[in-house]
Amino acid sequence: MKTGRHDMILRLIREYPIDTQGELLELLKQNGFNVTQATVSRDLKDLRLIKALGPDGRYRYTTDQPRTQNEYPKFHSLFDHAVMSVDRAGHMVVIKCASGMAQGLCAALDALQWQSIVGTLAGDDTIFCVMRTTEDAAEMVEKLNKMK
Repeated sequence: MKTGRHDMILRLIREYPIDTQGELLELLKQNGFNVTQATVSRDLKDLRLIKALGPDGRYRYTTDQPRTQNEYPKFHSLFDHAVMSVDRAGHMVVIKCASGMAQGLCAALDALQWQSIVGTLAGDDTIFCVMRTTEDAAEMVEKLNKMK
């Protein structure tokens, strides 16, 4: 249920200029999700949605994260200190890290917004990256191994 609701929220914010939780709540209800404002608030936090200035001068919810010039150096620095090995299986890339380092590195990787990455999941010492294709996975492993 939660995953379906999250997918609907992401679809709605792509399709509509939603600028309040109330608007999002009403659209969710119109699409068959009977939720409370508190649930919508938690969902926005879980999805890490932000409000950004739209072309019309109004703020609206978006998945776009502000990008900085320092994102790649941060990732590279963390990568140097954290990563033990990088390998792949099919379209999955597995990054083994020093204990306690995976979540921070994963957040830095997510901030890069590489289009070949569908999603990531981090534990204490391992990051799984789901890649769009097996070719993308092979390229990612090659790129990351060159950084070591």
